[in-house]
Amino acid sequence: MIHQLPGFDDMANFAKQVPENVAGEFFVDSTCIDCDACRQIAPSVFAQADATSFVAHQPQSPLQRVAALHALLCCPTGSIGCLGDNDAKSAMLDFPIVVEDPVFYCGFNSPKSFGGNSYFIRHPEGNWLVDSPKFIKPLVRKIEEFGGIQNIFLTHRDDVADASRFAEHFGAKRIIDRRELDSQPDAEIILDGDDPTHFGNDFTVIPTPGHSEGHCCLLFAELFLFTGDHLYWNRDDKQLDAFRDYCWYSWDVQRDAMRRLAQFSFEWILPGHGQRVRLPASTMAEQMAQLVDRM
Repeated sequence: MIHQLPGFDDMANFAKQVPENVAGEFFVDSTCIDCDACRQIAPSVFAQADATSFVAHQPQSPLQRVAALHALLCCPTGSIGCLGDNDAKSAMLDFPIVVEDPVFYCGFNSPKSFGGNSYFIRHPEGNWLVDSPKFIKPLVRKIEEFGGIQNIFLTHRDDVADASRFAEHFGAKRIIDRRELDSQPDAEIILDGDDPTHFGNDFTVIPTPGHSEGHCCLLFAELFLFTGDHLYWNRDDKQLDAFRDYCWYSWDVQRDAMRRLAQFSFEWILPGHGQRVRLPASTMAEQMAQLVDRM
């Protein structure tokens, strides 16, 4: 028996499970869109088949099981199932999950952004949301406890998801480049041009067009770089990478934007899609230079 979770309309169907799953408590069904979220969250449990994720190893420890439950909750299409009784309701309370204080991974990835990751930043001058997860009550309550949201930074048109609902609920201001404005036409703060824009001492919006015409990254505290669909860590090749197959506007423009971005110093890559990573600033700079050369 698979138990329905509050706030989740889509639940995995055991009868439609993919054939690659190993037998056991967790499974992935054929509605999976191969967004990679589960493989980021629980890499010891989930792996990649030709067009979906699958359960490669059933959890062998309490930590692995919690990670699998987190992946279940973050799956944008409800394609991960767990047989029998489980404590997924309790695992909901773990979100947002700290990446490194004061930055959190929101979870509850939205199908509206093809399962893109979103992040929450606690800040004494007002909290930030970077891109948007599902607007779901357990997460909203936790954000309320953290003091709400002042600004919602949207990297580009693909990952706005439920940003309007978060903005209305928290009275937050959405920040987006004018070239992406048709995805959030009533956004409160509109950015123009290709020069960086500073918000206080800690936040810098860096235009990085290429994936889309008005794509932007957000640099926080010269440490955390939120990269949307511009840049990610390739787990297989163990190097920084960009999604050439998913470059909708211009690869040449994206390469030039990557060269400009390489002039900034940071240690964390926190992408909307793809694996996040932390490297020493000097190593990150080397990786950026190598990526620009490859592009």
